[in-house]
Amino acid sequence: GIGMQGSGLLPSAIQLPGVECVAACDLYDGRHTLAREFTNSPTLPVTRRYQDLLDNKDIDCVIAAVPDHWHKQVVVDAVSAGKDIYCEKPMSHSPADGVAMVEAEKKTRRIIQIGSQRVSSNILAKGREMVQAGTLGDLMMVEGVLGRNDPNGAWVYPPPPDLSPENLDWNTWQGTVPKVPFNPNIFARWRCWKEYGTGVSGDLLVHLISGMMFVLGLNEAPKRAMSAGGILRWPDGRNMPDVHNTIFEYGKIPVVMRLNLGTSVNESYRFMGSKGVFDISGSQIEFTPQSGKDEEPSWYASSFPRPLRDAYHKQWHQEHDPTIGHEPIAESVIYRGTQFDELKPHLWTFFQAVKSRKPVTEDAAFGHHAALACHMANESYFRKTAVYWDEGSKTIKS
Repeated sequence: GIGMQGSGLLPSAIQLPGVECVAACDLYDGRHTLAREFTNSPTLPVTRRYQDLLDNKDIDCVIAAVPDHWHKQVVVDAVSAGKDIYCEKPMSHSPADGVAMVEAEKKTRRIIQIGSQRVSSNILAKGREMVQAGTLGDLMMVEGVLGRNDPNGAWVYPPPPDLSPENLDWNTWQGTVPKVPFNPNIFARWRCWKEYGTGVSGDLLVHLISGMMFVLGLNEAPKRAMSAGGILRWPDGRNMPDVHNTIFEYGKIPVVMRLNLGTSVNESYRFMGSKGVFDISGSQIEFTPQSGKDEEPSWYASSFPRPLRDAYHKQWHQEHDPTIGHEPIAESVIYRGTQFDELKPHLWTFFQAVKSRKPVTEDAAFGHHAALACHMANESYFRKTAVYWDEGSKTIKS
């Protein structure tokens, strides 16, 4: 696919040493032209059939930048054909799809890298290092937030002006979803509908979840999820919410994620522990330490009779007041990174793994667990109740 994501992945990939694009596939013919423009190759082989790429012995690996409802089939077909594959996030369109993809990776022993590039972020790597060093103490809670407030951010994309049933294989594009008449807006804005996409969860929440999992060293689905939200900003016929807040349970830790397509908010995380808080936003981490100790006598002592209260205060100050010249100073610490392109290192990890056969940074198991959080958030929203992941049946239950 050479759509919006693919048109970012292709030029980034071919800028990496040793990487060559030898063929491209898209169901819309206009993107065949685009692929040739990116590669500066007027004769680049192009096709509507992705199976042609899988049959090509000159191709070592493929990149799948297709709508969510096509992820499973493309990935399973690719690894079954002996091709390694980089698949855009979220990994799956449903829990069952994710289970099938994990099984295909195990069965074929091919490499699958999922494209949530937060796991290749240098600033999140610093956060991970801090967690492993015990900087936070005991983890208490995690928050994440991401918001947009414009048509582009809400996927209200303009369809290609020349799009038609003649230059787009609309029937194949729809896949196994119940067929509808040709609709250029669905083609361009598929994330708005659950039949094709996973909404704000699969587009944005997956980044927050993947980043959090990476920082904390987690590789598991949440135990439970409870969502609230609605279509509050973009009532344009979509059926996926544009405001979506979810509380997850990861072990004993509550994780609160807030997604909003009606208010612009920078992507950020807050990790709260017994020794302090660190906030991650952009290329910066700010750690604010906390002593976890009383800094003044207990308020409850105000309920003591005066003699008891005075005695308590005197003893407290004797035991806790710092000596002159040794007053404690709790300083915030800020780590700033440079502006960092996470996409290229994420792609590079994949291409290096294709050569070395070493593990990637975001394999099918990790991608599946991150996607499950998104599916649970969506299921809770639509069912209007808390849901949990049942590992035995590999289904979401409420």
